[in-house]
Amino acid sequence: MKVNQLKAGVMLSYVTLLLSNLINILYTPLMLRLLSQSEYGLFSLATTTIGYLGLLSFGFGSAYVRFYSMYKVGGEQESIDKLNGMFIAIFTALGALAVAAGAVLVFNTGAIFGANLTALEISQAKILMAVLVLNVATSFPLSVYTSYLTANERYLFQRTLNMVKMVAGPLLVIAVLLLGFKAVGMVVVTTAVNIIVGVIGAVHCHKKLGMRLRFSGFEKRVLKELTIFSSFIFANMIVDQVNWGVGTFLLGMFKGTAASAVFGVATRLNSFYLSFAATISSVFIPRVNRLVAQRDDKRELTGLFTRVGRVQFIVSSLVCTGLVFFGRPFLYYFAGAEYRDSYASIYIISLLLIIPVTIPLIQNLGIEIQRAKNMHKFRSILYLGIAVVNIVISIPLCKAYGGVGCAVGTAISLLVGNGIIMNIHYHKTTGLDMKHFWVQILKLFPALLLPAALGVYAMLRVDLFQVRNLLLGIVVYAAVFCASMWLLGMNAYEKDLIRKPIGKLVSKLRRAE
Repeated sequence: MKVNQLKAGVMLSYVTLLLSNLINILYTPLMLRLLSQSEYGLFSLATTTIGYLGLLSFGFGSAYVRFYSMYKVGGEQESIDKLNGMFIAIFTALGALAVAAGAVLVFNTGAIFGANLTALEISQAKILMAVLVLNVATSFPLSVYTSYLTANERYLFQRTLNMVKMVAGPLLVIAVLLLGFKAVGMVVVTTAVNIIVGVIGAVHCHKKLGMRLRFSGFEKRVLKELTIFSSFIFANMIVDQVNWGVGTFLLGMFKGTAASAVFGVATRLNSFYLSFAATISSVFIPRVNRLVAQRDDKRELTGLFTRVGRVQFIVSSLVCTGLVFFGRPFLYYFAGAEYRDSYASIYIISLLLIIPVTIPLIQNLGIEIQRAKNMHKFRSILYLGIAVVNIVISIPLCKAYGGVGCAVGTAISLLVGNGIIMNIHYHKTTGLDMKHFWVQILKLFPALLLPAALGVYAMLRVDLFQVRNLLLGIVVYAAVFCASMWLLGMNAYEKDLIRKPIGKLVSKLRRAE
């Protein structure tokens, strides 16, 4: 059953990936047109600011799968029950802490952003932030059930539930925007959908999977190990929040809502890009923890790390190169009339964020391998230092060059931290053969030459600002990319990921006839 769940998870990850980006391509332009630039700037500013409350989870959630896997391998059901109860208790307390901290932020909105926001904008920002605080606080205890589903590899249910959420959320948001509720309506609907989906997941865990909670007999040793293990994940969370949130936050302080809105569109595109790799690698988290718990085979882990990395690179490179060649005209239409004067800036900011993050994106599984081995201390300390550097660099760059300056600061941090230092660490300390990894990744580059030549030709010789030419160019480019990658880049394993499911589907259809 586990194997079937894994296959279902991988397949549904691809379906989720396609559905997610199709919805976002349709939903985001509508949302940007239904909100004024000021409203969207406020929304971006509020979500970024309250997003920092997510740090109050202290990284405990990422530790759940590791400890669950250890107990599961040892057949310690009572310890699992205690673990469940301990996590629910911890996250409920953290949710209450988030409410208290959020209240402080809400009441001090004027003091934080008053210099560049009007009185009306400050009033709206307070409402947005209050609702988002509720969203964060309720997500804490409900996230334990998400971790339980992941640890049990219940990908079929989990991915299906995510797809329902993915479709229902944007549809309801568009409905409330059309009714005139603006940004406040957006966050209310988003919060409601998140709570409903979380409760459904919790009910499934208890009713169908027999999840039990034991709120007594917590072992101090386990709590101590959990705290030490999670403290370094917490440092990683700080870094991620700084890297992806500092630009919007600084622009809100120094430039106002319009600049925050422009940067927010670029970071929204970046979040789509980040989701590509996260969706694919997330289904392998329990497998990594199980491999480490049962046998810490460096060759086996390197092989899995490389296979997943190549798949992530194939998908990511299609999106990244497509943005390079078709991004400017795409953003011209995607962002809408209010951003016509800023689409070139959005394009530059997007590239500065997306190109450097490609390296850590294709190495996402390395993070889980380090956590499973309890070797994530170095990465956490390094990234914490890089986050400080990012802030120091971004403040003067933000004042001088606005959103582009903020993106430059983040790009430098990503290239130095993820691109150079972490690869050395993976190779020398974690036990992953990074030479083998990069040799296998570089084997995919010849497949990029033909699509790149086509992309350059389209940029130089075709008027891509005509909608028909742009759409045709994107379709042709994607087709050439896929064909070139199939013929010149993909190996037998990667081709089988496509051939086998299609073959089974065809066989089932023939039998049905």
